[in-house]
Amino acid sequence: MMSENQVQPSIDLQPVLEGEKLLVRPLRADDLDALHAAASDPLIWEQHPSPLRYQRAVFESEFFQGALASGSAFVVIDKSAGKIIGSSRYYDWDPQKREIAIGFTFLARCHWGDGSNRELKRLMLEHAFRSAGLVWLHIGRTNWRSRKAVEKIGARLSHESAKELYGVVHEYAFYFIRPEMQRC
Repeated sequence: MMSENQVQPSIDLQPVLEGEKLLVRPLRADDLDALHAAASDPLIWEQHPSPLRYQRAVFESEFFQGALASGSAFVVIDKSAGKIIGSSRYYDWDPQKREIAIGFTFLARCHWGDGSNRELKRLMLEHAFRSAGLVWLHIGRTNWRSRKAVEKIGARLSHESAKELYGVVHEYAFYFIRPEMQRC
C-alpha cells in the first residue's frame, strides 16, 4: 500500500474497465463511424463549449483526432446492445501532485438518466484513485447537465476560469473529487 507521500510513477491511461452495464475500452481509429453515430445528436452538445460537435467534420477534427492522439481516450459500450454509446478520457496526469483529469465525456441521449454516466464515472474514478489522490473534472461553465451530474457523485466546485481548447478560449467550471468524497 502506498503512503500518502509516495508518488505512483505512472498510471495506465487506457485500461479496459468493465461494469454491470458498460464496457470501457481504449479508443481505436476504426471506432470513428460508430462513435460519431453516438455523438451526432445536436442536443448532446447544446450546452457544450463546442456546440457544433455533432457535425461529422467538427467531430472528427475537434474531438476524434485529439482523442486518438491523446493515448488516453475510451469508447463506452453498452454491453447488452454491444454498441458504442459514448466516450471519455483521462488527461493532465501529474505524478508529483497525484492529480489527473477526467473529461471529454459524452453519452448518447438514450443513456441519459439510466445510470450509465454514474457507472462510467465510478469505473474511471476507481481506476484513477489507484494512482491519484485527486481527480479534476473540467466542465463548460454553462453545461448545467454535466455540472449537476458530477455534483451528484460527490465532486465539488473549485473555481471557474478560462481554458483554451483547440485554439479557442472557453469558460469552464473546475470541479475536484477525492476518494473519500465519491458517491457513485
